[in-house]
Amino acid sequence: MPDSATTPSYLAMIESGEFALRESRARQLLSNCTLCPRRCGANRNNVERGFCGAGNFLEIAWAGPHFGEEPPLIGTKGAGTIFFTHCSLRCCFCQNYQISQQGMGRFVSEEALSEIMLDLQYKGCHNINLVTSSHYLPFILKAIRLAADRGLKVPLVYNSSGYETVDTLRLVEGIVDIYLPDWKYGEERIAREYSNAVDYPCVCLAAITEMYRQVGNLQVDNEGIAQRGIIVRHLVLPHHLANTELILSLLVENFSPSIKISLMSQYAPAYQAPMHPPLDRNLLPHEHQEALQMMEACAFDEYWVQELESNQLYLPDFSKMRPFPGGYEGSNAV
Repeated sequence: MPDSATTPSYLAMIESGEFALRESRARQLLSNCTLCPRRCGANRNNVERGFCGAGNFLEIAWAGPHFGEEPPLIGTKGAGTIFFTHCSLRCCFCQNYQISQQGMGRFVSEEALSEIMLDLQYKGCHNINLVTSSHYLPFILKAIRLAADRGLKVPLVYNSSGYETVDTLRLVEGIVDIYLPDWKYGEERIAREYSNAVDYPCVCLAAITEMYRQVGNLQVDNEGIAQRGIIVRHLVLPHHLANTELILSLLVENFSPSIKISLMSQYAPAYQAPMHPPLDRNLLPHEHQEALQMMEACAFDEYWVQELESNQLYLPDFSKMRPFPGGYEGSNAV
């Protein structure tokens, strides 16, 4: 195997035998599930579903080249994105509520998932982008191993709500190449109200700290395509600029200015948001501008900011073959 900075780390893990050990440890957790911070203890090996809604089989909602991620991830051919059904966080405003909360999706075997990964690589996708996947970790690890045995060699992206346990993240150390967590809440009050997860702020900080320890700052190849590292996202919520300011300050205090940040302005009322004012409206222009000024004041080396109009591009409909109305053209690289 070539010793190259662009060689995905999971290939060496498979070759050494460590990958199989991690896969086995992850599968053992299903009998008393603690894969996510809810630690619900469901016996998913016995057809019991966890807090997240997942059982003892894989469910996915959509897979394909996706152009709605940050520029180093989408390149020219897109991110090879797989959206998994169900979620442990369950935000009341989730734009993907059809799959995260209503369970839209289809059953697939690990073998079928490995075929999907290989097909995305064949189509030229720059990575395999696993969206909200931790509750299916044992199954996904097997699929990765099967796909790697048949030639999978693009980086793996762990696309997450940020609500992750350190223990689960350590199971994928040396397997995941790129972490793409969201940091939704810095305030316990709104974490409780909008996601029933009062522990989210401390859990997310610990999770991102662990992710950063594992992969460090973003590394790109000669064409600017991400190969390793972390990008932290933050979705600006209406009327909650203090939450945004707190999260940005925590990023400044805890990480290098070289950490890559994506400030997302795509919020649009979805799912149960109309029952939770002020989430019943879009961001206002002055809120977008204030959030941008906060970002600029932090003096990160590089970041991305979505235009305010992005809320018209990102609201998906997973009942359609092509659920996404737009790409990432509306962003600014700074």
